[in-house]
This record gives sequence, C-alpha cells and structure tokens, in this order.
Amino acid sequence: MNVLVIPEDFRKDQYVLKPIIAAMLDAVGRPARVEVCQDPLLGGVEQALNWQRIRDIIEQYDWKVQLFLLCVDRDGKEGRRAALDQLEQKAAALLPVGRVLLGENAWQEVEVWVLAGHDLPGDWNWSDIRADLDAKETFFLPYVRQRGLLEAPGEGRKKLSAEAARRYTRIRQLCPEDIGALEERIRLWLAK
Repeated sequence: MNVLVIPEDFRKDQYVLKPIIAAMLDAVGRPARVEVCQDPLLGGVEQALNWQRIRDIIEQYDWKVQLFLLCVDRDGKEGRRAALDQLEQKAAALLPVGRVLLGENAWQEVEVWVLAGHDLPGDWNWSDIRADLDAKETFFLPYVRQRGLLEAPGEGRKKLSAEAARRYTRIRQLCPEDIGALEERIRLWLAK
C-alpha cells in the first residue's frame, strides 16, 4: 500500500510524520510505503485546508496512492476537525473506490506526538503538554536543546521522531484523541 502524508508544511513536519505514520501502519498490520508530500509545498495550515490545493495533490498522486493522510496542527482551533471532515467528504466524491483521504489534527502540534514517545523530565505534566497551544515552543524545543539536537536535521525532529516511533504504542496511549482516532479510522477503512 502506498500512503501519502500531506503536512501543512513538510520542511520540518516530514521528520515527525513519516516515521510515526509508518509505525502506525505497522501496528495495524499493514506495513506501507509512506511518503510525505513535498510537491507542492503547502505553506501553512490555511493552504492545507484549502480544497483546491488538496484536490490538486490528489489529482497529482491518485494514480499511485491508496491512502492520503492530511495531518495538520489543531492549534487550539475547535473548528479544525469540521474543516477536515469537509475536505474528506469532497475527496470521497473525487477518489475512486479503494482510495481515501483521511484528515487528522494533532493536539496541539505534531511535535507533541514525538514527545509522547519519550521519557520526559519528571516535572513536566502530560496534560499540560497536550493542552498547551504552543507546545512546540514550551516543551518540544526545550527538550531538543536538553538533548543537544537543535542543529540536527529538522531541529532534532528526525532523530527524536525515529526514537519515538519505536515506542508507537506509548504514543497511541498518550494521544488517543488524534493518533488513536486516526489509527481506528485507518483500521475501519482497511476492513472495507
């Protein structure tokens, strides 16, 4: 199975999404070829939630991709899920049987998924991390600095995400609203 992950901006998100989504698909028993969409570059969540941009991506890659995953940050926006639902409905009308677009919004940023796969400092509270609208700045980047990875690829995302993906079960347990929900939706789609 070929999977195309569509991030709001691949330049850093690719390092997070590719290993974690690959681990998710392994966990559901469907190892897949996971690629991150780099052409076109979406320059933020507004473009990632724009139907014309998503339609263009689907039309560019539908010949080889069975599962399109649109992954954006929630950023505290309650309506983000509804916007993803609308895009999924439009894509369903466009895609042939056996292909699907599923969207997910990371609470609150995809970097939180990486943190979920690590043993964090003892004075950090997981519910605070999940609720923080700026978790990347408040928690992720300080953790990267602590690990001495700020100059590594993706500001440490590549190494930390690879490590986190090896503990995918922990990510799913700590992130049921987004990772757990997306995994379940993929399972349901695969069962059809």
